[in-house]
Amino acid sequence: MNEARREIKVKRVSSRKRSRDSWKTQLTPARKGGGEELCPRNWKLSSIMADIKAVEYCSDSEDLFGDYDSILEDSSFLAKLDDAEQSERQRDLQTHAVDQQQDFTSLRPSKPSSEDVLTDSILDGLGDESFEDLPVSQLEFQERVNEKAKKSRLQDGDKTSTPFRSSDAKRRTEDQTKRHTEDQTKRHTEDQTKRHTEDQTKRQTKARRSVADQLKRTMLCNAAVPSELSRSVVLKEAVVSEEISVAMLAMETVSAQTTDLGPFFGLPTKVRDLIYNLRGIKSLYDWQETCLNLDCVHQRKNLIYSLPTSGGKTLVAEILILRELLCRKKDCLFILPYISLVQEKVRGLASFGLELDFMVEEYAGSKGKFPPMKRRKQRSLYIATIEKAHSLVNSLIESDRLDHLGLVVVDELHMLGDGSRGAVIEMTLAKVLYVSKMTQIIGMSATLGNIKDLQTFMKAENYTNDFRPVQLKEYVKLNDTIYEVDPKEEDCFRLSRHLNFKYSSSMQKIDPDHIIALVTEVIPTHSCLVFCPTKKNCENVAAMICKYLKEDFLRHREKEKSVLLRDLKDSGNGSVCPVLRRTVPFGLAYHHSGLTSEERKLVEEAYSNGVLCLLTCTSTLAAGINLPARRVILRSPYVATDFLKRSQYKQMVGRAGRAGIDTEGESILILQDRDRNMAKNLVCAPMENCYSNLMHDDGKGVLSLILSLIGLNITRSVAQIWDFLCGTLLYVQQQQLCEEKSLQDVVRQCVDFLKEKNLVTASADTHGESLQVTKLGRATFKGSVDLTRSDELYSDLSKGLEGLLLNSYLHLVYLVTPYDMISQCKPDWMIYFRQFTLLSAAEQKMSATVGVPESFVARKAAGQTVKKSVNMVVVSRMYLALVLFSLLKETSLWSVSDKFQLSRGFIQTLLSSSSAFCSCVLHFTEELEEFWPFRALLTELTRRLSYCVQAELIPLMEVVGVMESRAKQLYNAGYKTLTHLANADPAVLSKTIENLYKKQANLIVASAKMLLNEKAAALQEEVDELLMMPVDFPSASHTLFT
Repeated sequence: MNEARREIKVKRVSSRKRSRDSWKTQLTPARKGGGEELCPRNWKLSSIMADIKAVEYCSDSEDLFGDYDSILEDSSFLAKLDDAEQSERQRDLQTHAVDQQQDFTSLRPSKPSSEDVLTDSILDGLGDESFEDLPVSQLEFQERVNEKAKKSRLQDGDKTSTPFRSSDAKRRTEDQTKRHTEDQTKRHTEDQTKRHTEDQTKRQTKARRSVADQLKRTMLCNAAVPSELSRSVVLKEAVVSEEISVAMLAMETVSAQTTDLGPFFGLPTKVRDLIYNLRGIKSLYDWQETCLNLDCVHQRKNLIYSLPTSGGKTLVAEILILRELLCRKKDCLFILPYISLVQEKVRGLASFGLELDFMVEEYAGSKGKFPPMKRRKQRSLYIATIEKAHSLVNSLIESDRLDHLGLVVVDELHMLGDGSRGAVIEMTLAKVLYVSKMTQIIGMSATLGNIKDLQTFMKAENYTNDFRPVQLKEYVKLNDTIYEVDPKEEDCFRLSRHLNFKYSSSMQKIDPDHIIALVTEVIPTHSCLVFCPTKKNCENVAAMICKYLKEDFLRHREKEKSVLLRDLKDSGNGSVCPVLRRTVPFGLAYHHSGLTSEERKLVEEAYSNGVLCLLTCTSTLAAGINLPARRVILRSPYVATDFLKRSQYKQMVGRAGRAGIDTEGESILILQDRDRNMAKNLVCAPMENCYSNLMHDDGKGVLSLILSLIGLNITRSVAQIWDFLCGTLLYVQQQQLCEEKSLQDVVRQCVDFLKEKNLVTASADTHGESLQVTKLGRATFKGSVDLTRSDELYSDLSKGLEGLLLNSYLHLVYLVTPYDMISQCKPDWMIYFRQFTLLSAAEQKMSATVGVPESFVARKAAGQTVKKSVNMVVVSRMYLALVLFSLLKETSLWSVSDKFQLSRGFIQTLLSSSSAFCSCVLHFTEELEEFWPFRALLTELTRRLSYCVQAELIPLMEVVGVMESRAKQLYNAGYKTLTHLANADPAVLSKTIENLYKKQANLIVASAKMLLNEKAAALQEEVDELLMMPVDFPSASHTLFT
């Protein structure tokens, strides 16, 4: 596209009266004889997020010509008509020659003879040419309106706004418009003739009216003639369709591949209205408009854009996703780092999907179908965690459908440098880049020091901006002094103020860092986040602050806080955390992984709604759901015992400042003297670099990548594998990461390792050695099973088949207990023995079969030594299986937590990990025929582990955002099925269900409708598939031949 661009200026058509000087500018420019283009070839869509004044319409009976005395830009036109009329009257009185059969309003009158004279007006004398000039401001406009209205109706009937591309289609449209105009003209002429005859009869007995009055009257009557559509409807349709038509015409000129549907960055105005109605966003920031109008975006090149936290990155990605779904009719994949973020985004975009007719599908935990449902009529937006996104891309490649994926958006792209999860992101993007040349990749990232490495890897352009909607001021506290962070200063710190808090000696001992004083400067009027290094420290700090708060805090939003406590009690089946019971009345709470998912959700909602004004939290909150605050306090520059990374620090302080609420945000890092020098590097050093993690953990990432490449038939030889790896971030950074041995040596070693593990075999062919994946290898990569655990899992499942216990879930639960959770829990032998004795004889026998006999547990509980060697991994795994087994039977997380003396947060993590691993094992067994009995059993177990509630509540908990306590409320209120919830009125729902805000009710109902539509569409696709004629159906000739 040329750099010199010309703006297409779109004028709204209005029936309001126009000034004489400006009437030409209101019309679409016609093509002139000089060959001027109708639409410039170079264009640039601009945002119209600013409020646009509504177009006003006149009624059908309005006098359009009251003060309008100029039609042909001649202000004395009607005056000349009067003069001409007077002259004709004089001649009329002298000759009395009146032709009674003359058609005064005919568009094609016969040429008058020399004896012809005007009888009633001079209109007939105007002839053909004059009348063609007369309606420039009316007839041409009417033709355009009719054409646009017809096109609009055709578009509505077809449910698409794609412009005509073939010349035949254009000619058909022109012919239809011409016929439509001729019909209108014919009816117009007949009506005028009829009225003229009636007027002549009346004029025999009455005085003649002036030509000016008659012209006004005739044109007004013509305007009021009833038609199939009223003037207001036609004009409204024209105005609504004009902005779409112009944008489509411009886009057609620029690119045959991309189809714009309207003026809002290529999207219909309806999208802009939805963003305002659902998000409250009236206009975009300047950087967002600039980013959306980048050349690389219009040309669908890959892009990485980097901004500080809370800068509005996600909205740009969502607009690009909507463009891909609606304009190009392609599916999209949105990759987010955490399950909570996936669920929040699914909830937030469900309403857009319902209004704009696309599916929003969740791929997180145990949810997601591989390959995804193939939809012929609707497009899908897949919102997935990092791991699920990788599995989804694999399934699309295997089913040869990756080209259906038009756009991949990656949030937190800098997580490429985050251990094993970073390796999965790299594998996913590398496969998309290698297999599909039509799929665009957009990455959102924090500012990185080596962004050019990522650009090279992704073949992407970069857009960077330091915009923040709310100004952030960073401070550090050292002893009794606050310093402002200023990189320009030699010390990086500039004195801001001295603290003069009046602490008693006892209070000084309890709170030497003056946290209480710092938080009370902002709460309860404003919100505050206090980041702590450990989970226990979060609880202690929250309790300490409450101890010294005034009673005024208790009265602030007292009613809402009592409702929150009641909800917390319901979520725990009558139990409430003692720390929360004490802190919530003051408007405080803690937030870390020790809470159950339901408790975390309740705390987050209460904080977002202002019921809670302060949260003490760990660093995980900064990386998760967006909970901004007026002031952010970092209790220490450590996470556990590790010093903060700059990226972690920036994420935490980035939560300061709430857009639309605060004018500024501030962060305070509390330091000790020993940390001063390290803190300088933390707050003032440049951003860290991001490095590939395919070599992380002894090269597990490379091993997994190579196995899947062979399994998906992307590569069949070592040379092809090397060719693929040349497109990875690891290849870009091989000089830094492959110092000990070359990358080619790494590839050869990995292939040899896979052969040893019986995951890959090699055979000779004409081109050399050909690699194929074994059945075990295919099951391993399709089940996303750790390579080092695949043979162990195969062995466990094989032994399980020999004596599978079917009258209890215990055996199946043991087989799906995650291997990576074993090291996180040490058995309490007395509890182990007590729970073991509660098992049935068959269950105890099964335990002995896998390697945990009762005698061993009894001896350990009694403190005796055990001479017989026992595999402690199996013992610990069985202990965790007992925890899950108890949870499935009781469904009360609190009671199980109390029974096993484990934190409820750990049990929650164990449950979610088990459901995800159960889904992996299910896909693993689907690829191996010998494990066919597990398929049906694991399908049901996955469902039970995913929700772990009473069976009747599962349909309600399938809806994103509905937790157990909320599901119980809904069930008791009569909303017992997904259909009930999808058809609920959000206003009634919020009034019926206690502590359910209207916004939450809207999100729940929208999510329920989306899920219901998804299930209905899946069933419809099955029906269509059954009724469709088979592609390979034998023809008659083929049948005769055989």
